[in-house]
Amino acid sequence: MSVAYDSLFIGGEWVASGGTTQITVVSASTEEVLGQIPEATAADVDKAVAAARGACGDPAGWSRWEPARRAEALERLADALDKRGEDIAHRVSSQNGMPIAVSRQLEAVFPATLLRYYAGMVRDRESEESRPGLFGGTTLVRRTPVGVVGAIVPWNFPQTLAAFKYAPALAAGCTVVIKPSPETVLDSYLLAEAVQEAALPPGVVNIVTGGRDVGAHLVSHPGVDKVAFTGSTGAGRQIAETCGRMLRPVTLELGGKSAAIILDDADLDSVNTAQNLFGATLLNNGQTCYLSTRILVPRTRYAQVVDVFTGFVEGLTVGDALDPDTQIGPMASARHRQRVESFIAEGRAEGARVTAGGGRPSQLDRGWFVEPTVFADVDNSFTVAREEIFGPVLSLIPYTDVDEAVQIANDSDYGLGGTVWSSDPERAVEVARRVQTGTIGINQYLPDPTAPFGGVKASGLGRELGPEGLAAYENQKSIYLSAPASGN
Repeated sequence: MSVAYDSLFIGGEWVASGGTTQITVVSASTEEVLGQIPEATAADVDKAVAAARGACGDPAGWSRWEPARRAEALERLADALDKRGEDIAHRVSSQNGMPIAVSRQLEAVFPATLLRYYAGMVRDRESEESRPGLFGGTTLVRRTPVGVVGAIVPWNFPQTLAAFKYAPALAAGCTVVIKPSPETVLDSYLLAEAVQEAALPPGVVNIVTGGRDVGAHLVSHPGVDKVAFTGSTGAGRQIAETCGRMLRPVTLELGGKSAAIILDDADLDSVNTAQNLFGATLLNNGQTCYLSTRILVPRTRYAQVVDVFTGFVEGLTVGDALDPDTQIGPMASARHRQRVESFIAEGRAEGARVTAGGGRPSQLDRGWFVEPTVFADVDNSFTVAREEIFGPVLSLIPYTDVDEAVQIANDSDYGLGGTVWSSDPERAVEVARRVQTGTIGINQYLPDPTAPFGGVKASGLGRELGPEGLAAYENQKSIYLSAPASGN
């Protein structure tokens, strides 16, 4: 059953779009139409930015509220999202193919978790702190909201990655204009409904739907004070160029080609390890930026580990994203499946050996499915080891010793995630410290809201989550106070 919307959420109201173009949303599992929504125009973006600026600049507006009052509003929004958790999970999985078991754990839960985390962080925090100076005076360091934030969100974790941006931004006192991806827009209407139910002031959260042109207009808009973007490295470079010219702060969470370093003492046979390996290498059908898709394996254990991964991948359940038993669902779009399949073909052409998958599931005649695929005999110079495939494709690369493993892990344009697998956690941590990346896990990988998340090199700029994520939406002002005159 498809749904249809005829309005955009701007200024706390449902507003008709200024254009006539519609976005048609299609199920990744069945290729059936899920719904239609209006595509925003440049004029609609202008209205949304104006509404956000009004809410931010109002002398009694959101940015002037006491932090405790904002915290209460964020908790109301979290409660409203909780009520819609199952609907959010269903819409996300229907649109992008995320297995429903994953969307129920992440998309339905993580946004409310972040809202409550940042509400707790700012509730009792003072906006100023006094620091004694080295020259006898005192400095007041004052934190103020950046202002209007343009948040551009991808299709792979649409609600979670939107919350990465709006939760700390709202906590800091900023207002936001969110542009979701055209592939996943139906869930954004549930967010808008939750914003209304939570009684956030008009203009604090605005949502405009559209493609690259809408995003580009938002990024370059003179009324936007900061941009937060998650997406491809190519698009991130263009956004960085625009923001650089305008001297506008930007947070970029971009692509990855992370490495899983399997040390020679790693235990890969336990059920717990298998579950953690799945989460670190194939979560959300491989459509996750931080996944460890380069598997670095000691030569002394190479044949054994190839067999382990081959059996592990061949045992995964591939199917409709709404089936609770599904572990690997479809790619998000027909175009994206074609892209993933082109990488698989290139891997074969370069001499990599397919030990599992490599094609389309024969039992599924609808949907944009690709079999989870394992490549063995991969050199780190191969395309499948260099480029972000963003699909269920793993490349097993041999190494001789730990120094070579670290060298291979660091021989990448990217640096977002990574993992180290060992029976000795202390040894694994020592190896992890040597890997050039923004985040890395030991015998598992799961970003935590309390810790900064982001990349180095071509994986992005800035950090989200943790106190660092809040600081990214604040300006710091120093007020220098002279030392009192000494008496006679």
